[in-house]
Amino acid sequence: MAMYGGKTLILERHSRVGGLNSWYMAGGYYMDSGLHAITNYAPDGPASAPIKKLLRQLRLRMEDLKLCPQRTSRISFPGASLAFSNDFDLLTQSVNQVFPYQKDNFQKLAGLVRNTDPTLPGWSPRSGRKAVRAIVTDHLLEDMLFLPLMYYGCPDEEDMEFGQFVIMFKSIFLEGLARPEGGIKILLDLLTAAYAKAGGELRLETGVSGIKVDNGRVAGVVTGGGEQIECSRVLSSIGYPETVAICPKAAVGGSAPAPGEMSFMETALVLDKSPDDLGEHDSIIFYNNKPSFNYRRPEAPVDITSGVICFPGNFSYAKRFEPPMVRITNLANHWYWSRFVDEGEYHEAKAHWSGESLRNLSSVTGDFSGNVIFSDVFTPRTIRRYTGRMNGAVYGSPLKLRDGVMAIDGLYLCGTDQGFLGVTGALLSGITVANSRLVEV
Repeated sequence: MAMYGGKTLILERHSRVGGLNSWYMAGGYYMDSGLHAITNYAPDGPASAPIKKLLRQLRLRMEDLKLCPQRTSRISFPGASLAFSNDFDLLTQSVNQVFPYQKDNFQKLAGLVRNTDPTLPGWSPRSGRKAVRAIVTDHLLEDMLFLPLMYYGCPDEEDMEFGQFVIMFKSIFLEGLARPEGGIKILLDLLTAAYAKAGGELRLETGVSGIKVDNGRVAGVVTGGGEQIECSRVLSSIGYPETVAICPKAAVGGSAPAPGEMSFMETALVLDKSPDDLGEHDSIIFYNNKPSFNYRRPEAPVDITSGVICFPGNFSYAKRFEPPMVRITNLANHWYWSRFVDEGEYHEAKAHWSGESLRNLSSVTGDFSGNVIFSDVFTPRTIRRYTGRMNGAVYGSPLKLRDGVMAIDGLYLCGTDQGFLGVTGALLSGITVANSRLVEV
């Protein structure tokens, strides 16, 4: 909008930009929050590829992002392991080797994904599990394919809408993963610099507590400090339930959407040696220690039986800037983590469950417990505190507004609850809604 000459103001509740994908310093170490990898890498893909689209719109070059591709990653289940990389042939070969009787079925599924576009008008949501099960007849292979896609972009428990399955399959398996050489900060700095150059204004530590409405149309916003700012259009990225909470009349159909249930605990470990030196060469490991994969809010405070293990240093960097690190992400119960009043008890619980997560690590990869020199932990409570997300729901509400249009004229939704997930999806969402609802209005 700023590039088109509009007078724009971004209000950010936190002390730095990025929301769910930002960065911070702890113990003298740089830490990314949220980002494991950027999906949709595909540097040699067609001009229609998502990352190519967003770079054109933002007037950035691929080299500006300094993206470094993954080496190899794997999906680990009891008795079975699938390897994949940014070359889809590796996953195909791995499936053929581990599930030879599913060879043709997997190719059929990949073909269906390639030829499906859930962003087209008229898309009807349906069960991803049922759609995949109609082609892939081995339950273990089904679970192994769903695990990375769900952990990286599913707001629903147990199932995944088929359109979202298609988007995530393309994003991760067909287009691939990469990390910015300087972490998420390099991307955030590029965006804020481009925004400032276009004349946009940014205010940090300024949350929005209300949206002013006059005769059914947006008239302005009210900040947490009570300041009233007049405007004719608002683009909200705080989430669908969260937007309705500060503007009840914005709910489409009159009913407030339910917040999501899916949240995580993440433990970041700084090591005294690189994972390479300790014998671990994969970029990311998606693991499940049980015969079947269950993706739901756990009854326990943390479910350590499945998760994601990311080695940020195990990407193809030209040079390394980060300390040797391991990041472990597990499903967590937001109700448990939000109940603490005593800070001492809260920190004791964090220490206990991050310890459990670390001990479980050796069942999947090497035992790095003797190499940890610093650790930091975030919980669903951390997510709620810094982003305002109800329930600490990383992927927002299961109910998405694909067109971004809310029930108040001039109020639009972008980001996770518009339906595009992940770093690339969030960028594309903002661009798409701004182009269709702001620039042309």
